Amino acid sequence: MSIDTTTEDIDRELDALGAALAIDDATADLLFREAHTTYGYADEPVTDEQVRAAWDLVRWAPTMMNSLPMRLLVVRSDEGKQRLAAHMAEGNRQSVLDAPVTIVAAADPAFHRHFKTLAPFREDAEEQFEAMGEAREGLARTSSLIQVGYLILGLRAAGLAVGPKTGFDAAGLDADLLADKGWKSLVVITAGVAAPEGAHKPRQARLDFETVAEVI
Repeated sequence: MSIDTTTEDIDRELDALGAALAIDDATADLLFREAHTTYGYADEPVTDEQVRAAWDLVRWAPTMMNSLPMRLLVVRSDEGKQRLAAHMAEGNRQSVLDAPVTIVAAADPAFHRHFKTLAPFREDAEEQFEAMGEAREGLARTSSLIQVGYLILGLRAAGLAVGPKTGFDAAGLDADLLADKGWKSLVVITAGVAAPEGAHKPRQARLDFETVAEVI
């Protein structure tokens, strides 16, 4: 847009973009436009049904060979919060302690063990991926990070405000909370109802399509 763009011009452009979407404005606002990274939470519970409902959406989204390598450690207890907070960067600790639930999204390098269920169209898939050794962890990480994006939207669709965080000691967290599973932590996501005050920072600018995309 030029510096001469008027409010009416912006409204017309937004109307045109909205008409190109297959979801209504309320859904687009809930998932994207009006959703903010959340730092403070109200003293209201998050139900198991909400977390399960979010996963029930996320599991249908695409991953490599339907591998679904992302795993979730759902932290609810005070003890669990304290253990998790000990591995967070200082600025992220209080949010973990205050949120009614925090989810550690992790990658499972042994994701291929489920291929008989998830990818029966490839009879040799489990054996093929077993032979990859450590290279399999990179594949798990890539698809799991894609799933993290789905998870953020799934939690929002369940009516939750979320705060994804990557500022933590991954090695320490893995050794303390995930060692028995072999999972590798990727993103820590606090979730709940946003506090009435101080939950969000002011909305910052976003890049437009022309800045980020090239059509060839």
